[in-house]
Amino acid sequence: MNIPRTKPLPIFNFLFTSLLLFTSSVTADVKMRGIAIATVDPIATDAAVQALKDGGNAFDASVAAALTLGVVNGYNSGIGGGCFIVARKANGELFTINGRETAPEKAHRDMFIRDGQAQTKLSQTGALAIAVPGSLMAYSELCEKHGKLSFKSHLDNASSIALNGFKVPASFAQRVKGNFKQIQNYPASAKIFSDKNGGPIKAGSILIQKDLAKTYNEIAQHGIDWFYNGPFSKKTEEWMNKNGGIMKGTDFEKYHVTYPNPVKTTYREFTVVGMPPPSSGGTHVAQILNILEHFEIKDIDSDSPKFYHLITEAMKLAFADRAHWLGDPSSAKVPLGLVSKEYAKSLAKKIHPKKAGKVITHGTPPGSTEHFFNKHTTHFSCSDNEGNWVAITATINTSFGSKVIIPGTGVIMNNEMDDFSISPGTPNAFGLIGNEANAVAPGKRPLSSMSPTIVLKGHKPILSVGAAGGPTIISQTLLTLIHTLDHNLSIREALMKPRFHHQWQPNQIRIESTAGQSVIDSLKQMGHQIYIGGHGGATQAIGNLGKGLEAVHDPRLNGKAIVFPIQK
Repeated sequence: MNIPRTKPLPIFNFLFTSLLLFTSSVTADVKMRGIAIATVDPIATDAAVQALKDGGNAFDASVAAALTLGVVNGYNSGIGGGCFIVARKANGELFTINGRETAPEKAHRDMFIRDGQAQTKLSQTGALAIAVPGSLMAYSELCEKHGKLSFKSHLDNASSIALNGFKVPASFAQRVKGNFKQIQNYPASAKIFSDKNGGPIKAGSILIQKDLAKTYNEIAQHGIDWFYNGPFSKKTEEWMNKNGGIMKGTDFEKYHVTYPNPVKTTYREFTVVGMPPPSSGGTHVAQILNILEHFEIKDIDSDSPKFYHLITEAMKLAFADRAHWLGDPSSAKVPLGLVSKEYAKSLAKKIHPKKAGKVITHGTPPGSTEHFFNKHTTHFSCSDNEGNWVAITATINTSFGSKVIIPGTGVIMNNEMDDFSISPGTPNAFGLIGNEANAVAPGKRPLSSMSPTIVLKGHKPILSVGAAGGPTIISQTLLTLIHTLDHNLSIREALMKPRFHHQWQPNQIRIESTAGQSVIDSLKQMGHQIYIGGHGGATQAIGNLGKGLEAVHDPRLNGKAIVFPIQK
């Protein structure tokens, strides 16, 4: 029997139905304003559509999608993790919400050191890997302060999906299979993701998550205090005490979101708005764009070795700075000069047009002692016909996070402690190296590559983009911006282009084979080391770049994007 992943949505009224286009883009040669949604999962996109149909706005739609992704895409994100939100309101106001996780109060810089050696296993799985989750509070804030619907309604809808179950897609089953050995170490996790024979759940089976449904229901009935200052935090402390953890209920009580000023830079005729630290994404997307302004990128063929080379060299310089300077601005001095035009000009001069450069160490931006920023993952973007735009990147870090589900809750807990520099020079799960700025400390938020981004032309939003994929989030977001803003490609065309990434250490370009052998050979001749890998993550984007409203999910994955165009 072919069981659908979810029940179909109710039939829209005639007007809404006539406008609905189940497509990834609309390219009518008229100026349009309307509703666009792009997520990595069809069920989440449908939940966002339902929120709009119920009278919500883009902020409601994004919260509906976020909570649903925690059910149907829980190996990537959920209320056991964190998020960054970049948004633009219809009145032109820009704001961010920092829902990044925090280290427990008993955390300390040497907590992952044993016999003088950093133990990455401790920071990546189990009790010590877990930081205090922040996404639930961030979604609540976004909904209650900027949405039109109640937060309870979104929780109830997501709870229903968890209780009724959904058909497991192949990508989900593959993630379970790939992580099953570690999942089996935690009984509550193994119970949910095992089939009746004790093996990993298979594609096509129906996954029902009763405990997660109950958790969502309890939060809906009692508010987020049930999570941060009630039964959930108490259950977590009890589990921690039995399993060598350090997190306490008081860590949950102390958790709070912050509202930092967005990172803004100009790139040619555009304004690019991103997330400030502890996101490294907003800073380094801006920094790389500032460097590339010194090259006529629009005149360089995007399929040429020269294009790959120049972008790569700029990435290397930025990631070297990331390793040294970036951290939580509440405890690390992150120089504002990293995004200065003056500093970018000095870095651009270091790029040889035909030869791979050696980036030995970080640079020193202006004001580095005086001016500072204020103290596995998924991305989704939404806009509405009022003019509200939102970009959200959410995560529990690597697939299934710490692999821990707190018994009786159904919530997959993050392993964001691995995003700290557990020891200077020790690579994390993504091979990233950090320094003192990102060392472990109580209450501190770990550095992230998440890069939710909104682009303005004049005062009008024209693009919302972000990605999943660890440090490749920065490069994916950057490449989408360059292909659309410099090369005038549609979002769909931009997302289909080959991806490549360089993070300074290891000293290699990770590149998709679709770049072509001639490009790869030319890059080797320039002195680049090459690693040919699979797809570099997943990008979702919406926008109106002059040819009409578009919404595009990554063509490498089975997501869903929908546009409701409304002609002016």
